[in-house]
Amino acid sequence: MTLEVVGRTGVAALLERYGLFLTMVECAQPIPGSYWGACEAGLRGNKLYARADTPVHSVLHEACHFICMSAAQRADLDTDAGGDDAEECAVCYLQVLLADALPAVGRDRLFADMDLWGYSFRLGGAREWFERDAEDARQWLRAHGLTDSQDTPTGACRR
Repeated sequence: MTLEVVGRTGVAALLERYGLFLTMVECAQPIPGSYWGACEAGLRGNKLYARADTPVHSVLHEACHFICMSAAQRADLDTDAGGDDAEECAVCYLQVLLADALPAVGRDRLFADMDLWGYSFRLGGAREWFERDAEDARQWLRAHGLTDSQDTPTGACRR
């Protein structure tokens, strides 16, 4: 599912809660700060770059990198979000939670899009990982104040 299908307004509002600003790029133009190139979202500072054809899972994934990284990492952010395996798992978990904040997306669609893109988990698909093998990601998010005890996003970035 692309940003064009979902619409920019709700996505932009969600990102702005975290101090991240959606910046649209013209179709067929390179996306600044894109790690993967093509239509994948990019990060530079507190701007998330995307085109109409950018997949929403890519927007959410890069946004969650911004949310999960330290303030020092955010200050120097340009293209490569970095982070270790634990942080990457937390990013994936948080992107599923944030998908539920977008009525046109939701976690079921996000799981399908993650699997189609090629996200890789020990148990196979994204849903199986999220439901049966993501306790480490849940604990990481709670420990950094990004979710509460009910796995609800707090709206804060990692300090």
